[in-house]
Amino acid sequence: MSKSSKAPGNLWLAEELWKLDAIEFGDFTLGRTAVHSPIYINLRRLISNPKALNRCARIIKEELEALMSMRNPHVHPFTLVAGVPFGGLHVATAFSLLANVPMIYIHPPHTDKADVIEGIYVRGQSCLIIDDLITGGGSILQTAATLESAGLVVRDAVTLIDRQEGGRQALKAAGINLISILTLEQIANYLMSAGHITEDQYRATMEYLASRNGG
Repeated sequence: MSKSSKAPGNLWLAEELWKLDAIEFGDFTLGRTAVHSPIYINLRRLISNPKALNRCARIIKEELEALMSMRNPHVHPFTLVAGVPFGGLHVATAFSLLANVPMIYIHPPHTDKADVIEGIYVRGQSCLIIDDLITGGGSILQTAATLESAGLVVRDAVTLIDRQEGGRQALKAAGINLISILTLEQIANYLMSAGHITEDQYRATMEYLASRNGG
């Protein structure tokens, strides 16, 4: 695939992240979950391309509408969205503006306002959590716990990228359904087919994923 070709489906996001230099290869330790990862994705760079950020919001909106319109809906109705700082805040804000759904957020952990919920809400409201990327699921689970302690209902979460390192399973165990736009495997496959990365970089990523999933 040439660099000028249009990536099919949601893979345009992988191409956009590549153009933004948001994908790096090396040896990265990302929090407590991703140790010695050969790939790092910095979705915060999306703020440098407003059109791409808006498109992300539109893709999320369309995905949610499709899942809610099914005979057996795979997403519960919601009247609030909560962005997970910091990367998730950008995506949640874009979605809130596009879908006209009020937003709230919780201050990051280890700050003097941790567990403080910004925004207007009432007990019993259903809240959709939005993050940019999920690894082990800790940030979303912590956000969900704080929201639920304030009387809000959390049943679903959305992320642009699932790194496939146990986050989906951790959320499921907590009763939260995860919707992701792309997986790390899909991104690696695209980058390889587009000629952006070497075979060694591709193989290292796939071997890392296999090791993280018991392969």
